[in-house]
Amino acid sequence: MSLLITILGITALVVLISYARLHAFLAFLIVSLGVGLALGMTPLAIVESVQKGIGSTLGSILGIIALGAMLGKLVAQSGAAQRIATTLIGWVGTHRIRWAFMLTGFIVGLPLFYSVGFLLLAPLVIAVAHRYRLSAVYVGIPMLASLSVTQGYLPPHPAPLAILKQFNADMGKTLFYGIIVAIPAILVSGMLFGSTLKRYTTSPNQALIAPELTDEQMPGTLVSFLTVLLPILLISVSTLVSPLLAEGSGVRQALLFVGEPIVSMLLSVLVALVTLGLKRGKSMAEVADLLADSVKEVAMLFLIFGGAGALKQVLADAGISQSIADLMQHASLHPYVIGWGIAAIIRVCVGSSTVSGITTAGIVLPLLKESGVDPNLMVLSIGAGSMMFSHVNDTGFWLFRDYFQLSMVDTIKTWSMMEVLVSVCGLVGVMALSVFVG
Repeated sequence: MSLLITILGITALVVLISYARLHAFLAFLIVSLGVGLALGMTPLAIVESVQKGIGSTLGSILGIIALGAMLGKLVAQSGAAQRIATTLIGWVGTHRIRWAFMLTGFIVGLPLFYSVGFLLLAPLVIAVAHRYRLSAVYVGIPMLASLSVTQGYLPPHPAPLAILKQFNADMGKTLFYGIIVAIPAILVSGMLFGSTLKRYTTSPNQALIAPELTDEQMPGTLVSFLTVLLPILLISVSTLVSPLLAEGSGVRQALLFVGEPIVSMLLSVLVALVTLGLKRGKSMAEVADLLADSVKEVAMLFLIFGGAGALKQVLADAGISQSIADLMQHASLHPYVIGWGIAAIIRVCVGSSTVSGITTAGIVLPLLKESGVDPNLMVLSIGAGSMMFSHVNDTGFWLFRDYFQLSMVDTIKTWSMMEVLVSVCGLVGVMALSVFVG
């Protein structure tokens, strides 16, 4: 019954947004209240869940999104994005630009949270696609597939790392197996599937496209790349070096602090303010206006993300995740398939890949011990399941839709189907690798 109510609630959400044309935030609130009541929650408990969901969701992403928008605006308006695009095309050629973005997405995705990687790279994809009259979706899907795979499969991302610790798996082996599984998943969901999307030629978010500048008007190549890659470099250094230092040392604490996404993004915006703003002849007042405009352009996203967080929290507090898991725990399937399936269903219902992965780990832990399967591969199977079919209750869905300016239906046909392929290819890769690993 709980599963049926959840399905009906998600269906109602899609109808309200797609057909009734109701604002997404209002639709989320209506469905959250309705689903909560149908699942037997008290009215006050629903209100608490809604408030908690909005607060926790925005608390984790609001600062990163705002800073990412500021950095993106400075990169776009200064001509740095154009300089990087021109340099990339010169290196790989127009026909290989999708491969360049795929590799960039994978490298960037290893140390960065998905939202940070998206907000850094999506404007660059859009700028390149606009400049060379390519479909932004066609160019961007390989990069987005790489970001999704690294977030779902590979530590040190939050969900894979938490699952790995619960299973007492080996970090090195999980990362090694994960990269083996990730490569074909990215090639299929990014390069192969993406090659079928040339027909999606809707103009992306025009706010992310800067006017064409002459070579003299653009910042230098080194400055452009370093400014854009600075948050990646800061987080990478923190991730790689801090484990080698003594636990309580001041240097380690400083590196961990700088490696926090919101801190690295803040430092990067401050650097960009100088390198791409003041040193390019703009006054502080002009730079401040640019930063203010960048936040206005993403402000509506905050309401949508908050609404998605409210629905996610109502479903979690109502116990839907556990109810669904109980249905699958007794199925006569391979343990990897069970782990993947539980994570996939929870992901579709609650929207969060992190919640899905961590919740599933606690559920299948007894099964892991009884079956004796490889814990490293179980981490990957759950991670793959947690990426299944991103839709209207996932903030990534709305990020993609807003940046690439697609309809709801086209977003499902492109973004959501890419995530399905990421998930399914991950499971296939795990099952194939299990033949050799165990």
